[in-house]
Amino acid sequence: MNLRQLRDRVLQQEDLNFLLTNRIPRIALTRFTGWFSQIRQPLVRDVSIRAWQLFAELDLRDAKKQRFDSLHDCFIRELQPGARTIDHDPDVLASPCDAIVGACGPVQGLQVFQAKGFPYTLPDLFGADPQAFAPYRDGCYATLRLTSSMYHRFHAPHDCRVHHVTHHAGDTWNVNPIALKRVHKLFCRNERAVIHTRLDRGGYPIALVPVAAILVASLRLHWLSTLLGVDYRGPDELPCDAGFVKGQEMGWFQHGSTILVFAPQGFVLAPGITTGSVIRMGQALMRLPAPESAPGL
Repeated sequence: MNLRQLRDRVLQQEDLNFLLTNRIPRIALTRFTGWFSQIRQPLVRDVSIRAWQLFAELDLRDAKKQRFDSLHDCFIRELQPGARTIDHDPDVLASPCDAIVGACGPVQGLQVFQAKGFPYTLPDLFGADPQAFAPYRDGCYATLRLTSSMYHRFHAPHDCRVHHVTHHAGDTWNVNPIALKRVHKLFCRNERAVIHTRLDRGGYPIALVPVAAILVASLRLHWLSTLLGVDYRGPDELPCDAGFVKGQEMGWFQHGSTILVFAPQGFVLAPGITTGSVIRMGQALMRLPAPESAPGL
């Protein structure tokens, strides 16, 4: 049995997987990883990246550069120009990131699912302000999970303006499928930011909710000067005004995690978007409402 086979056998043991990735000092380990990953020492960098490759399907062929200053530099790598194709159909809401699609589909009133049998509500995730979550009642959502080896930057799903960010302090539970089936309202308990946008086309509100996880509790947004994460002590409500075109980079996770995408009633998932499907940044995630069926906003 080689190392990859041993790794896969261990990770398939759900009890052991959950124990190793959650029953530990999650926030302390996350802070340590954030420090360690930024060490700029060639031996530390090379050993760390090699170890990472043993435990993940790390493919760097589409990276903009092949030599990295640190493990962190590799985590937040940029892509070569043209490495992703953006669907420029104006009726398409593109995926903001590379991901594996988790729970997705219609919002049932204010209720959505993180996994089968594990519901949460929009107020749980967005906060108590009805203006934040009301546009997504009976809307459409998709859970986009970034594995550790994936490209970790995320991009605008459409031409839009970001007008507000709400930061929610929280824990750093693992967000893999095993934890999602065991930890009630996990997304609502973890560190997260709610990014409120409005599309240029039709004025539709779209919410992107990057959720932190163990080892991954920092988020860099290009239009904010501060790093959001477990050590952030600034205001929770961050009004802003930043414009983006579809496919333009918006920011990155320090490592990788999950982005929840919410759209209002009338949006539908694009063909082929189902739980377990793999999607790349720029591919069709949802379709906008037909003009005659669009609800009043």
